Amino acid sequence: MSLKHIHPAAVFASALVSGMLFGFGLSWSTMVQPEAILRFLLLHDMGLLLVMGGAAGTVLVGYRLLPRLMPQPVFGLGWAKHPSVLNRRTVLGAAVFGIGWGLSGVCPGPALAGLGVGNWPLLWVVGGILVGAWIEGRFFEAH
Repeated sequence: MSLKHIHPAAVFASALVSGMLFGFGLSWSTMVQPEAILRFLLLHDMGLLLVMGGAAGTVLVGYRLLPRLMPQPVFGLGWAKHPSVLNRRTVLGAAVFGIGWGLSGVCPGPALAGLGVGNWPLLWVVGGILVGAWIEGRFFEAH
């Protein structure tokens, strides 16, 4: 199966359903509430540790099992390795991400999902994410 033979509506529908499930999970786990995140970061409520551990475990199992169970991805030509490089840019980016997460109380996925549940002050966070992405692309992207 090649990408040309997959109807764009199928790709769109799968992305929509996946995004809805992801947003529901973030909402249900209270990760869309900056107050809950800040309580976790201040070590007052460790419930989100279970959420993050469950997510990391699910991804680990998926990355290990899916390539063995499926000859190719549903909407792709093959399984690819993601090159991970630990360098100065990665460490600096992680630090900036962590600082932004701590100051705002949410990371990008929960910020977008929080808008879906009416948490409108998160528009400032989404604006900051967009500005940061623009700055990175404009000034730091490798050419």
